[in-house]
Amino acid sequence: MKYFYFIWKNLGRKKLRTWLTVMSIVVAFILFGALGSLNAAFTQGAEIAGADRLITIHKVSLIQSLPYSYVNRVRNTEGVEAVTFANWLGGYYQDPKNQFAQFAVEADSYFEMYSDLLSLPEEQMQAWKKNRIGAVIGTSLAERFDWEVGDRVPVTSMFPQENGNRTWEFEVEGIFSAEGSGADSGSLLFHYEYFDEARQWDKGTVGWLMIKVSDPQNAGEVADRIDAMFANSPAETKTSTEKAFMESFMKQFGDIGTITGLILAAVFFTMLLVTANTMAQAVRERIPEMAILKTLGFTDRSVLIMILAEAILLALIGGLIGLGLAWLMIGAAASQVEAFLPGFAMPAEVWINGLVAIVVLGLLSGAIPAIQGMRLNIVTALGRR
Repeated sequence: MKYFYFIWKNLGRKKLRTWLTVMSIVVAFILFGALGSLNAAFTQGAEIAGADRLITIHKVSLIQSLPYSYVNRVRNTEGVEAVTFANWLGGYYQDPKNQFAQFAVEADSYFEMYSDLLSLPEEQMQAWKKNRIGAVIGTSLAERFDWEVGDRVPVTSMFPQENGNRTWEFEVEGIFSAEGSGADSGSLLFHYEYFDEARQWDKGTVGWLMIKVSDPQNAGEVADRIDAMFANSPAETKTSTEKAFMESFMKQFGDIGTITGLILAAVFFTMLLVTANTMAQAVRERIPEMAILKTLGFTDRSVLIMILAEAILLALIGGLIGLGLAWLMIGAAASQVEAFLPGFAMPAEVWINGLVAIVVLGLLSGAIPAIQGMRLNIVTALGRR
Protein backbone atom coordinates (compact mmCIF):
# COMPACT_ATOMS: atom_id res chain seq x y z
CA MET A 1 0.00 0.00 0.00
CA LYS A 2 2.94 2.39 0.59
CA TYR A 3 3.55 2.49 -3.18
CA PHE A 4 -0.10 3.11 -4.11
CA TYR A 5 0.39 6.80 -4.92
CA PHE A 6 3.36 5.96 -7.12
CA ILE A 7 1.38 3.25 -8.93
CA TRP A 8 -1.63 5.54 -9.38
CA LYS A 9 0.52 8.30 -10.90
CA ASN A 10 2.05 5.82 -13.32
CA LEU A 11 -1.42 4.92 -14.62
CA GLY A 12 -2.10 8.60 -15.27
CA ARG A 13 0.95 9.23 -17.41
CA LYS A 14 -0.78 8.31 -20.67
CA LYS A 15 -4.34 9.14 -19.79
CA LEU A 16 -5.85 8.42 -23.20
CA ARG A 17 -4.20 5.00 -23.47
CA THR A 18 -5.16 4.13 -19.91
CA TRP A 19 -8.80 5.09 -20.31
CA LEU A 20 -9.16 3.37 -23.65
CA THR A 21 -7.88 0.20 -21.99
CA VAL A 22 -10.19 0.71 -19.01
CA MET A 23 -13.19 1.17 -21.31
CA SER A 24 -12.31 -2.02 -23.18
CA ILE A 25 -12.21 -3.88 -19.87
CA VAL A 26 -15.54 -2.28 -18.87
CA VAL A 27 -17.21 -3.62 -22.02
CA ALA A 28 -15.68 -7.05 -21.45
CA PHE A 29 -17.00 -7.28 -17.90
CA ILE A 30 -20.44 -6.00 -18.87
CA LEU A 31 -20.56 -9.03 -21.17
CA PHE A 32 -19.13 -11.20 -18.40
CA GLY A 33 -21.84 -10.13 -15.95
CA ALA A 34 -24.70 -10.32 -18.45
CA LEU A 35 -23.76 -13.70 -19.92
CA GLY A 36 -22.94 -15.18 -16.52
CA SER A 37 -26.31 -14.07 -15.16
CA LEU A 38 -28.09 -15.41 -18.24
CA ASN A 39 -26.43 -18.78 -17.83
CA ALA A 40 -27.35 -18.84 -14.12
CA ALA A 41 -30.97 -18.00 -14.94
CA PHE A 42 -31.18 -20.85 -17.44
CA THR A 43 -29.67 -23.40 -15.06
CA GLN A 44 -31.31 -22.37 -11.78
CA GLY A 45 -34.37 -24.54 -12.44
CA ALA A 46 -32.21 -27.65 -12.57
CA GLU A 47 -30.34 -26.59 -9.43
CA ILE A 48 -33.50 -26.43 -7.28
CA ALA A 49 -35.04 -29.58 -8.76
CA GLY A 50 -36.08 -32.13 -6.15
CA ALA A 51 -34.16 -35.40 -6.11
CA ASP A 52 -37.37 -37.24 -5.25
CA ARG A 53 -39.51 -35.80 -8.05
CA LEU A 54 -40.14 -37.10 -11.57
CA ILE A 55 -41.78 -35.45 -14.58
CA THR A 56 -43.92 -37.45 -17.00
CA ILE A 57 -44.71 -35.97 -20.41
CA HIS A 58 -45.98 -37.28 -23.73
CA LYS A 59 -43.25 -39.26 -25.48
CA VAL A 60 -43.62 -37.22 -28.69
CA SER A 61 -43.48 -33.72 -27.22
CA LEU A 62 -44.24 -31.65 -24.15
CA ILE A 63 -47.03 -29.87 -26.04
CA GLN A 64 -48.86 -33.19 -26.53
CA SER A 65 -51.37 -33.84 -23.73
CA LEU A 66 -51.96 -36.97 -21.65
CA PRO A 67 -55.31 -38.53 -20.65
CA TYR A 68 -56.48 -37.54 -17.18
CA SER A 69 -56.89 -41.24 -16.37
CA TYR A 70 -53.09 -41.50 -16.22
CA VAL A 71 -53.11 -39.53 -12.96
CA ASN A 72 -54.80 -42.24 -10.89
CA ARG A 73 -52.93 -45.06 -12.65
CA VAL A 74 -49.59 -43.47 -11.76
CA ARG A 75 -50.78 -42.84 -8.18
CA ASN A 76 -51.29 -46.57 -7.79
CA THR A 77 -47.85 -47.43 -9.17
CA GLU A 78 -45.34 -49.08 -6.86
CA GLY A 79 -42.78 -46.61 -5.52
CA VAL A 80 -44.95 -43.53 -6.10
CA GLU A 81 -45.77 -41.45 -3.03
CA ALA A 82 -47.76 -38.60 -4.58
CA VAL A 83 -48.84 -37.26 -7.98
CA THR A 84 -50.04 -33.92 -9.24
CA PHE A 85 -50.40 -32.40 -12.70
CA ALA A 86 -50.61 -29.15 -14.62
CA ASN A 87 -51.84 -27.65 -17.88
CA TRP A 88 -50.30 -24.66 -19.59
CA LEU A 89 -52.73 -21.86 -20.48
CA GLY A 90 -50.38 -19.85 -22.70
CA GLY A 91 -51.89 -16.41 -22.27
CA TYR A 92 -51.04 -12.77 -21.69
CA TYR A 93 -52.43 -9.83 -19.74
CA GLN A 94 -53.87 -6.95 -21.82
CA ASP A 95 -50.94 -6.82 -24.26
CA PRO A 96 -49.06 -9.70 -25.98
CA LYS A 97 -45.88 -8.24 -24.48
CA ASN A 98 -47.22 -8.98 -20.99
CA GLN A 99 -46.66 -12.71 -21.06
CA PHE A 100 -46.17 -14.84 -17.97
CA ALA A 101 -46.76 -18.45 -16.90
CA GLN A 102 -50.30 -19.62 -16.08
CA PHE A 103 -50.97 -23.20 -15.01
CA ALA A 104 -54.18 -25.10 -14.35
CA VAL A 105 -53.51 -27.27 -11.29
CA GLU A 106 -55.13 -29.27 -8.52
CA ALA A 107 -54.71 -27.01 -5.50
CA ASP A 108 -54.02 -29.48 -2.69
CA SER A 109 -51.79 -31.93 -4.51
CA TYR A 110 -49.80 -29.19 -6.28
CA PHE A 111 -48.86 -27.31 -3.11
CA GLU A 112 -48.16 -30.56 -1.28
CA MET A 113 -45.82 -31.58 -4.09
CA TYR A 114 -43.92 -28.29 -3.91
CA SER A 115 -44.21 -27.62 -0.19
CA ASP A 116 -40.43 -27.11 -0.07
CA LEU A 117 -40.61 -24.32 -2.65
CA LEU A 118 -44.02 -22.65 -2.45
CA SER A 119 -45.77 -21.12 0.55
CA LEU A 120 -49.39 -19.89 0.62
CA PRO A 121 -51.23 -18.76 3.79
CA GLU A 122 -53.89 -21.29 4.80
CA GLU A 123 -56.74 -18.75 4.79
CA GLN A 124 -55.87 -17.78 1.22
CA MET A 125 -55.73 -21.45 0.22
CA GLN A 126 -59.23 -22.01 1.60
CA ALA A 127 -60.58 -18.90 -0.13
CA TRP A 128 -59.04 -20.09 -3.41
CA LYS A 129 -60.65 -23.52 -3.14
CA LYS A 130 -64.09 -21.97 -2.65
CA ASN A 131 -63.89 -19.77 -5.76
CA ARG A 132 -64.27 -21.60 -9.08
CA ILE A 133 -62.52 -18.83 -11.01
CA GLY A 134 -60.08 -18.09 -8.21
CA ALA A 135 -56.34 -17.95 -8.74
CA VAL A 136 -53.20 -17.48 -6.70
CA ILE A 137 -50.18 -15.57 -7.94
CA GLY A 138 -46.50 -15.38 -7.05
CA THR A 139 -45.02 -12.40 -5.25
CA SER A 140 -42.96 -11.20 -8.21
CA LEU A 141 -45.99 -11.38 -10.52
CA ALA A 142 -48.01 -9.37 -8.01
CA GLU A 143 -45.26 -6.73 -7.94
CA ARG A 144 -44.91 -6.72 -11.71
CA PHE A 145 -48.56 -5.82 -12.39
CA ASP A 146 -49.36 -4.30 -8.98
CA TRP A 147 -52.04 -6.93 -8.36
CA GLU A 148 -53.63 -7.50 -4.97
CA VAL A 149 -55.97 -10.05 -3.42
CA GLY A 150 -59.47 -9.36 -4.74
CA ASP A 151 -58.38 -8.07 -8.15
CA ARG A 152 -60.09 -9.49 -11.25
CA VAL A 153 -57.54 -10.44 -13.90
CA PRO A 154 -58.38 -11.14 -17.58
CA VAL A 155 -55.93 -13.39 -19.43
CA THR A 156 -56.12 -13.84 -23.21
CA SER A 157 -55.19 -17.42 -24.08
CA MET A 158 -54.54 -19.63 -27.09
CA PHE A 159 -57.21 -21.95 -25.65
CA PRO A 160 -60.75 -20.78 -26.50
CA GLN A 161 -63.68 -21.38 -24.17
CA GLU A 162 -66.77 -23.25 -25.36
CA ASN A 163 -68.39 -19.97 -26.42
CA GLY A 164 -65.32 -19.08 -28.51
CA ASN A 165 -64.10 -16.42 -26.10
CA ARG A 166 -60.32 -16.55 -25.57
CA THR A 167 -60.34 -14.29 -22.51
CA TRP A 168 -60.29 -16.16 -19.21
CA GLU A 169 -61.10 -14.19 -16.08
CA PHE A 170 -59.64 -14.96 -12.68
CA GLU A 171 -60.07 -13.50 -9.20
CA VAL A 172 -56.89 -13.23 -7.17
CA GLU A 173 -57.49 -15.09 -3.91
CA GLY A 174 -53.94 -15.38 -2.66
CA ILE A 175 -50.29 -14.51 -3.16
CA PHE A 176 -47.74 -17.27 -2.66
CA SER A 177 -44.05 -16.84 -1.98
CA ALA A 178 -41.27 -18.91 -3.50
CA GLU A 179 -38.71 -20.20 -1.06
CA GLY A 180 -35.11 -20.30 -2.19
CA SER A 181 -33.24 -18.82 -5.13
CA GLY A 182 -34.61 -19.86 -8.50
CA ALA A 183 -38.10 -20.90 -7.37
CA ASP A 184 -40.80 -19.45 -9.64
CA SER A 185 -42.76 -16.60 -8.08
CA GLY A 186 -43.83 -15.15 -11.41
CA SER A 187 -46.69 -17.50 -12.28
CA LEU A 188 -50.46 -17.70 -11.87
CA LEU A 189 -52.13 -20.90 -10.69
CA PHE A 190 -55.84 -21.63 -11.18
CA HIS A 191 -58.25 -24.55 -10.90
CA TYR A 192 -57.95 -27.39 -13.37
CA GLU A 193 -61.69 -28.15 -13.02
CA TYR A 194 -62.61 -24.66 -14.22
CA PHE A 195 -60.20 -24.91 -17.14
CA ASP A 196 -61.25 -28.41 -18.22
CA GLU A 197 -64.98 -27.72 -18.05
CA ALA A 198 -64.80 -24.41 -19.89
CA ARG A 199 -62.28 -25.12 -22.67
CA GLN A 200 -63.51 -25.85 -26.17
CA TRP A 201 -61.27 -28.79 -27.03
CA ASP A 202 -58.86 -31.35 -25.59
CA LYS A 203 -61.08 -31.93 -22.55
CA GLY A 204 -60.16 -34.66 -20.11
CA THR A 205 -56.43 -34.27 -20.58
CA VAL A 206 -53.49 -32.91 -18.60
CA GLY A 207 -50.26 -31.38 -19.82
CA TRP A 208 -47.78 -33.28 -17.67
CA LEU A 209 -47.48 -35.15 -14.39
CA MET A 210 -45.25 -34.36 -11.42
CA ILE A 211 -44.47 -37.43 -9.35
CA LYS A 212 -42.92 -37.78 -5.90
CA VAL A 213 -41.20 -41.11 -5.34
CA SER A 214 -40.93 -42.87 -1.99
CA ASP A 215 -37.18 -43.45 -2.35
CA PRO A 216 -35.03 -41.15 -4.52
CA GLN A 217 -32.56 -44.04 -4.98
CA ASN A 218 -35.24 -45.90 -6.94
CA ALA A 219 -36.30 -42.94 -9.09
CA GLY A 220 -34.94 -44.54 -12.27
CA GLU A 221 -36.78 -47.79 -11.66
CA VAL A 222 -40.06 -45.95 -10.97
CA ALA A 223 -39.64 -43.91 -14.16
CA ASP A 224 -39.12 -47.08 -16.21
CA ARG A 225 -42.12 -48.69 -14.54
CA ILE A 226 -44.39 -45.75 -15.44
CA ASP A 227 -43.26 -45.64 -19.07
CA ALA A 228 -43.68 -49.40 -19.41
CA MET A 229 -47.24 -49.09 -18.15
CA PHE A 230 -48.18 -46.87 -21.08
CA ALA A 231 -46.00 -48.48 -23.73
CA ASN A 232 -47.79 -49.09 -27.07
CA SER A 233 -50.73 -46.93 -25.94
CA PRO A 234 -52.06 -43.99 -28.00
CA ALA A 235 -50.28 -41.66 -25.58
CA GLU A 236 -46.92 -43.16 -24.65
CA THR A 237 -44.96 -41.36 -21.95
CA LYS A 238 -41.43 -40.25 -21.21
CA THR A 239 -40.53 -39.99 -17.53
CA SER A 240 -37.33 -38.46 -16.17
CA THR A 241 -36.07 -36.85 -13.01
CA GLU A 242 -37.07 -33.25 -12.51
CA LYS A 243 -33.47 -32.12 -12.93
CA ALA A 244 -33.01 -34.06 -16.18
CA PHE A 245 -36.28 -32.64 -17.46
CA MET A 246 -35.26 -29.07 -16.64
CA GLU A 247 -31.87 -29.50 -18.31
CA SER A 248 -33.46 -31.04 -21.40
CA PHE A 249 -36.03 -28.26 -21.59
CA MET A 250 -33.39 -25.53 -21.36
CA LYS A 251 -31.28 -27.20 -24.04
CA GLN A 252 -34.10 -26.59 -26.47
CA PHE A 253 -32.82 -23.02 -26.49
CA GLY A 254 -29.29 -24.30 -27.10
CA ASP A 255 -26.46 -25.30 -24.78
CA ILE A 256 -26.37 -21.95 -23.01
CA GLY A 257 -23.48 -22.93 -20.74
CA THR A 258 -21.20 -23.85 -23.64
CA ILE A 259 -22.20 -20.84 -25.73
CA THR A 260 -21.64 -18.33 -22.94
CA GLY A 261 -18.40 -20.07 -21.94
CA LEU A 262 -16.96 -19.79 -25.44
CA ILE A 263 -17.96 -16.14 -25.76
CA LEU A 264 -16.47 -15.27 -22.38
CA ALA A 265 -13.25 -17.14 -23.20
CA ALA A 266 -12.89 -15.15 -26.43
CA VAL A 267 -13.63 -11.87 -24.64
CA PHE A 268 -11.19 -12.66 -21.82
CA PHE A 269 -8.41 -13.60 -24.24
CA THR A 270 -8.92 -10.38 -26.21
CA MET A 271 -8.85 -8.29 -23.02
CA LEU A 272 -5.71 -10.09 -21.91
CA LEU A 273 -3.96 -9.08 -25.13
CA VAL A 274 -5.16 -5.47 -24.87
CA THR A 275 -4.19 -5.08 -21.21
CA ALA A 276 -0.86 -6.86 -21.64
CA ASN A 277 -0.01 -4.59 -24.55
CA THR A 278 -0.81 -1.52 -22.46
CA MET A 279 1.35 -2.73 -19.59
CA ALA A 280 4.21 -3.68 -21.90
CA GLN A 281 4.25 -0.20 -23.46
CA ALA A 282 4.03 1.48 -20.05
CA VAL A 283 6.95 -0.52 -18.65
CA ARG A 284 9.05 -0.07 -21.80
CA GLU A 285 8.69 3.70 -21.52
CA ARG A 286 9.87 3.65 -17.89
CA ILE A 287 12.95 1.42 -18.15
CA PRO A 288 15.45 4.20 -17.26
CA GLU A 289 13.28 5.21 -14.30
CA MET A 290 13.16 1.65 -12.99
CA ALA A 291 16.93 1.51 -13.24
CA ILE A 292 17.11 4.65 -11.10
CA LEU A 293 14.71 3.09 -8.58
CA LYS A 294 16.99 0.06 -8.31
CA THR A 295 19.98 2.39 -7.92
CA LEU A 296 18.18 4.11 -5.02
CA GLY A 297 17.70 0.79 -3.26
CA PHE A 298 14.45 -0.65 -4.59
CA THR A 299 14.74 -4.42 -4.74
CA ASP A 300 13.89 -6.59 -7.74
CA ARG A 301 10.92 -7.88 -5.75
CA SER A 302 9.63 -4.34 -5.15
CA VAL A 303 9.73 -3.56 -8.86
CA LEU A 304 7.94 -6.84 -9.64
CA ILE A 305 5.19 -6.13 -7.11
CA MET A 306 4.67 -2.54 -8.30
CA ILE A 307 4.21 -3.56 -11.93
CA LEU A 308 1.84 -6.41 -11.02
CA ALA A 309 -0.11 -4.09 -8.72
CA GLU A 310 -0.43 -1.56 -11.53
CA ALA A 311 -1.82 -4.21 -13.88
CA ILE A 312 -4.26 -5.48 -11.23
CA LEU A 313 -5.40 -1.92 -10.43
CA LEU A 314 -6.02 -1.25 -14.12
CA ALA A 315 -8.09 -4.44 -14.40
CA LEU A 316 -9.86 -3.71 -11.11
CA ILE A 317 -11.06 -0.26 -12.19
CA GLY A 318 -12.45 -1.47 -15.49
CA GLY A 319 -13.76 -4.75 -14.11
CA LEU A 320 -15.70 -3.26 -11.19
CA ILE A 321 -17.24 -0.58 -13.37
CA GLY A 322 -18.22 -3.24 -15.92
CA LEU A 323 -19.76 -5.56 -13.32
CA GLY A 324 -21.59 -2.63 -11.73
CA LEU A 325 -23.07 -1.56 -15.07
CA ALA A 326 -24.05 -5.16 -15.83
CA TRP A 327 -25.83 -5.36 -12.47
CA LEU A 328 -27.78 -2.17 -13.22
CA MET A 329 -28.70 -3.35 -16.72
CA ILE A 330 -29.87 -6.75 -15.49
CA GLY A 331 -31.93 -5.13 -12.73
CA ALA A 332 -33.63 -2.91 -15.31
CA ALA A 333 -34.31 -5.83 -17.67
CA ALA A 334 -35.48 -8.34 -15.03
CA SER A 335 -39.13 -7.29 -15.10
CA GLN A 336 -39.22 -7.49 -18.89
CA VAL A 337 -38.06 -11.12 -19.03
CA GLU A 338 -39.78 -12.37 -15.88
CA ALA A 339 -42.19 -14.49 -17.92
CA PHE A 340 -39.36 -16.43 -19.56
CA LEU A 341 -36.62 -16.22 -16.93
CA PRO A 342 -38.19 -16.02 -13.46
CA GLY A 343 -35.75 -14.77 -10.87
CA PHE A 344 -33.41 -13.26 -13.48
CA ALA A 345 -30.74 -11.41 -11.53
CA MET A 346 -27.00 -11.16 -11.13
CA PRO A 347 -26.17 -13.79 -8.49
CA ALA A 348 -23.31 -13.61 -6.00
CA GLU A 349 -21.54 -16.37 -7.95
CA VAL A 350 -21.13 -14.05 -10.94
CA TRP A 351 -19.66 -11.32 -8.71
CA ILE A 352 -17.21 -13.77 -7.16
CA ASN A 353 -16.19 -15.22 -10.53
CA GLY A 354 -15.87 -11.68 -11.87
CA LEU A 355 -13.51 -10.65 -9.06
CA VAL A 356 -11.42 -13.77 -9.64
CA ALA A 357 -11.31 -13.00 -13.38
CA ILE A 358 -10.20 -9.43 -12.63
CA VAL A 359 -7.29 -10.60 -10.49
CA VAL A 360 -6.29 -13.28 -13.02
CA LEU A 361 -6.47 -10.73 -15.85
CA GLY A 362 -4.25 -8.33 -13.91
CA LEU A 363 -1.69 -10.98 -12.99
CA LEU A 364 -1.45 -12.48 -16.48
CA SER A 365 -1.28 -9.13 -18.28
CA GLY A 366 1.37 -7.82 -15.92
CA ALA A 367 3.43 -10.99 -15.54
CA ILE A 368 5.82 -10.62 -18.48
CA PRO A 369 6.46 -6.85 -18.04
CA ALA A 370 6.93 -7.42 -14.28
CA ILE A 371 9.47 -10.19 -14.82
CA GLN A 372 11.32 -8.04 -17.34
CA GLY A 373 11.41 -5.18 -14.86
CA MET A 374 12.63 -7.46 -12.09
CA ARG A 375 15.48 -8.79 -14.25
CA LEU A 376 16.43 -5.34 -15.50
CA ASN A 377 20.18 -4.63 -15.49
CA ILE A 378 20.88 -1.16 -14.08
CA VAL A 379 23.84 -0.32 -16.33
CA THR A 380 22.14 -1.50 -19.52
CA ALA A 381 18.88 0.26 -18.62
CA LEU A 382 20.52 3.59 -17.87
CA GLY A 383 22.13 3.48 -21.32
CA ARG A 384 18.69 3.33 -23.00
CA ARG A 385 16.81 6.44 -23.95
